[in-house]
Amino acid sequence: MIKVLHFFKTYYPETMGGIEQVIFQIAEGGARHGFESEVLSLSRQGAARDEVVGRHVSHRSKLDFQLASTGFSLSVFKDFAALAKRADVIHYHFPWPLMDLVHFASRIHKPTVVSYHSDIIKQKTLLKLYQPLMGRFLSGVDRIVASSPNYVQSSPVLNRFKSKVRVIPYGLDRGTYPEPSAEKLNYWRGLVGNRFFLFVGALRYYKGLDYLLAAAQTTLLPVVILGGGHLEEELKAHALQLGLTNVYFLGSLPDDDKAALLELCYAFVFPSHLRSESFGISLLEGAMFGKPMISCEIGTGTTFINIAGETGLVVPPCDSGALGQAMLSLWQNPEMASTMGKNALRRYEAIFSADIMAESYAKLYNELLQ
Repeated sequence: MIKVLHFFKTYYPETMGGIEQVIFQIAEGGARHGFESEVLSLSRQGAARDEVVGRHVSHRSKLDFQLASTGFSLSVFKDFAALAKRADVIHYHFPWPLMDLVHFASRIHKPTVVSYHSDIIKQKTLLKLYQPLMGRFLSGVDRIVASSPNYVQSSPVLNRFKSKVRVIPYGLDRGTYPEPSAEKLNYWRGLVGNRFFLFVGALRYYKGLDYLLAAAQTTLLPVVILGGGHLEEELKAHALQLGLTNVYFLGSLPDDDKAALLELCYAFVFPSHLRSESFGISLLEGAMFGKPMISCEIGTGTTFINIAGETGLVVPPCDSGALGQAMLSLWQNPEMASTMGKNALRRYEAIFSADIMAESYAKLYNELLQ
């Protein structure tokens, strides 16, 4: 059994983001494909060893402080070195500048894989300082994995290292999602109905939710927004200012509520308008539940998941008019919407299952060890 050490700044159960979900799905799928995973991350709760997450093990190093969304820790250098010695493959998750420093300081001569989750978009000043270290780090690792061919084509960084880049799409396992009970479905049906557009995700600057609110104002179609974040109060105030009574902000909810809303919704809307949205795990959840999708063309994985005219509709970013027209088009053509939803589910099953992702990583790990 190949032993793999995953290294990222945060992990379950302390944080529940898209990258954590990807690491979890790879780790859970490993046993079926000849590898077992351990995960090392930082935590405000302090150090811990051998915590069981699902069917794999995670370790925590103490988070000392954060700067520009980057966690720092002194103890992680020692912790990583000890864990890496017993691993066969080191699997890094980019971006995280401290990770590069730990890699060089540890001097571990093991096969290395980097899952390249995103270009650095927002921190432009810090990127200039970080670029020499980043270039050296990416030059030195054995393989870089991107989540879609779209992202490889549009990323200037990945284009520099094309000879070592592989594409392994993110995958999800429907079996890890709860089956919503009849009571739960009836509860949400009573609150939001069973014909609405659903957005799921953290309420962040790049999600394009201002454009969704504008589209909801012009179309008057029901929109449910599931997720929390520092923009939540600002968006609620904006919706109030626009006089929207057809938009429901639900905040963050447990997985059984999310599954119920994914089951009930008419279509999935994902208006992310900046390249910080490198893939769109929640968009993939929409496909997994067989829903037609609306997304924006931003040169990333969103239009690798959602194929225009096949699994849903694709609109230009930052265009609330086009977004509203796409919503109306799906709403007024239920037969087309149903066909697109079925196509989305078929595409998920063929390309985006967690088992396919785990099998692809198993092949890559074996290739590096040979």
